[in-house]
Amino acid sequence: MAADKQTLKQKYPLIKEYLPFFLITCLCLLPVISSPIALILGFTLASLGLVPANLDIASLTKRLLSYSIIGLGFGIHLQTAISATLDNLPLILGSIVFTLVLGYLLTKALGFDAKTGHLISAGTAICGGSAIAAVSPAINAKSEQSAIALATVFILNSVALFLFPALGHLFAMSQYDFGVWSAIAIHDTSSVVGAASAYGEEALTTATTIKLARALWIIPIALISALLFGGDKKKIAIPYFIGFYCLAIAIAHWFPQGQTAYQAIFELSKRLLVLCLFLIGAGITVGKMRAAGAKPLILGVTLWLSIGTGSLLYILYV
Repeated sequence: MAADKQTLKQKYPLIKEYLPFFLITCLCLLPVISSPIALILGFTLASLGLVPANLDIASLTKRLLSYSIIGLGFGIHLQTAISATLDNLPLILGSIVFTLVLGYLLTKALGFDAKTGHLISAGTAICGGSAIAAVSPAINAKSEQSAIALATVFILNSVALFLFPALGHLFAMSQYDFGVWSAIAIHDTSSVVGAASAYGEEALTTATTIKLARALWIIPIALISALLFGGDKKKIAIPYFIGFYCLAIAIAHWFPQGQTAYQAIFELSKRLLVLCLFLIGAGITVGKMRAAGAKPLILGVTLWLSIGTGSLLYILYV
């Protein structure tokens, strides 16, 4: 009996560490938890020190996000994906070039570290953490430079998840227009999908399609970055999940008889994305926010406001 009590005491700290995290993880798979709430729950657990220390949250999030995006491909019509991409190609390309050029100029004006500034600019221009992860090895960025860029982007992503749906309703934006705007102006794919799904089904389809079309530009931007910073082009991290996402769209188009299964995969993928936002929140702490400092946030916020305002005016009035 004494031995059993001793064993329970040894296990209790592990139960206390894992139980809240495990319970909320399961809860995030249920429809009662929305994307913004999942993010808040993750951040709250991280702030209270209730995220298991031996879990590689970043790696787990990356894998789950990839699987979720591939799954979303089964719910997107091929013709819709093609037309949404082609119709918005000038906006996609223009926003990328504008953000990178403005980021370079602001980095110079702030007297800020060039590599960190470039990573924040690339994350804002293309797709947040995925772009930073792809460009970092290409320019031989140090771990702290990547960490500051990621922290900056993730903080702004968190704000966007709450802010964008509210602004969309304020400006009475259509589902399609909101999908385009969120795909252009929100950094990470996870937050784009979270904000768009809160706005509506058409917004989700449009946003996912345009965001991933935009993400394809990671590869040429990483190559150009390697040339500019004298990095190694062989170290570019190519986001292969985008190719599998396109394959999922093609499978759903070529084999329509599996529509019931495709819809089930699509719905499950949307819930997994909510779980991803919980994990992203669990990776953001007050310490990381403080470590970002003033200059990265000034750069990140200025770029974000510029691309957000510019793309909104373009969508509404052009």
